[in-house]
Amino acid sequence: MFKETAQRLKAAGPLLAQTTLLKEVRISSTHGGSSVHGHRYFNVTCSLCAKVPPRKKPRVKVDIPGLERITYGDRMHYVPGLAKPSFPTWVRDWNDPSHYYAPKEEEMPLHKEKPCFIFNQRTNALEGVRQALWLTKSKLTKGLPDQVLSLAENEANQIENQDERVQNAIRHARFWDTTEERPSREKFCMALLRSLIHLCGSLQVSHSGLGRRILAEKYSLAATWNRGEDLFQVRGQNGLLLNSIAPLPVLAGKEEVQSTADHVLETFYPISPTIDLQSVQVYEEQNHTGFKEDYPYPHAHTLFLLEAGDTPVTLLPEQLRAKMIMFAFGNALARAHTLHGTKPRVLEQPIVVQSVATNGRMFQYVMFQLNTTDLQADEGVKNQVWVENDQLLYDFAKVHPLIKKRVVQIPPGLSGYKPETFQKFLSLYLHGAV
Repeated sequence: MFKETAQRLKAAGPLLAQTTLLKEVRISSTHGGSSVHGHRYFNVTCSLCAKVPPRKKPRVKVDIPGLERITYGDRMHYVPGLAKPSFPTWVRDWNDPSHYYAPKEEEMPLHKEKPCFIFNQRTNALEGVRQALWLTKSKLTKGLPDQVLSLAENEANQIENQDERVQNAIRHARFWDTTEERPSREKFCMALLRSLIHLCGSLQVSHSGLGRRILAEKYSLAATWNRGEDLFQVRGQNGLLLNSIAPLPVLAGKEEVQSTADHVLETFYPISPTIDLQSVQVYEEQNHTGFKEDYPYPHAHTLFLLEAGDTPVTLLPEQLRAKMIMFAFGNALARAHTLHGTKPRVLEQPIVVQSVATNGRMFQYVMFQLNTTDLQADEGVKNQVWVENDQLLYDFAKVHPLIKKRVVQIPPGLSGYKPETFQKFLSLYLHGAV
């Protein structure tokens, strides 16, 4: 039946022939005249089905000792039945970039058999803060130091009409700075962060030390260290960095630093500390802060990170705090290597770096003090980390009210403002200038 239909419709064109053949298959399948499974579409190719043809496996040439293959190499032309000869690779006597073949990874002059584990801005650490504490050999203290929190409690360090201006900054980021119904999270996160930084910078009139700082964006960091038997590196771009001419004051005294030697680092066996870190071959173990040696603002003050939710990698709060610790540690370690070299030692003058992260509503605060660059063994002096997590700046910022069962659950506009969260933000900003 199919042959007769194909001959009858050959003159009618290929498209009509395919359509009629499709109908014949459906009719014969319905009435039991053929054993076709489902509908067969003859006019659908593999490209329309998004099927990639499998990659061909290369044939493995087997060399049998004592048995020579008979090839057609001496005859200078192809002969059926004889094996294909293998000729040596022709090496040019000149440099031809269009015919360059890179050497194998093992043949590179700077190749190292020991891999390096990279922590970058997209790393999503499984164990979160615990993993970051082990990688940086640090002791965790919950809450910020009292000497830092007391800075914003002093009325002389507060902004005039502080709560009102902070709420206006929130409204500007969430409602006013857009022509759309509501701005994207990536946009209002950056707008809110810059507004708060600008608001804190208005205290420069009474605190001249705030004028000796500068914001840097899209700088690239690299800090390398050995931990146990593995090599680690913090590398890449990471948010906004507030640099200062003078370093931050030390948070913990010498006695407290020496007491960290008795602290036992928490492990998470059987999970490996290198889980979720990128394993690569690093040819040169570089350490640089991302700035030139004669940069007038060499000291990292505060690192600002955004978790907008629009990026390919969305971090949970636990993983975001781990990222804050790692990059604060990376900035401090790179500065220590610049000042004291790469030889492991206990620092006479510890290096302090702060970090602030937000998703536009919730804030995370981290303060890191680098006490030692001897990170290979678990024994000895540890570094110190202070973490203040999950601090809400406000509860809701709604364009339209939330109504359930004819009852307004959440009114429109800004609601639930919490002034203590901004006071901690202001304390970290004033640290080192008061």
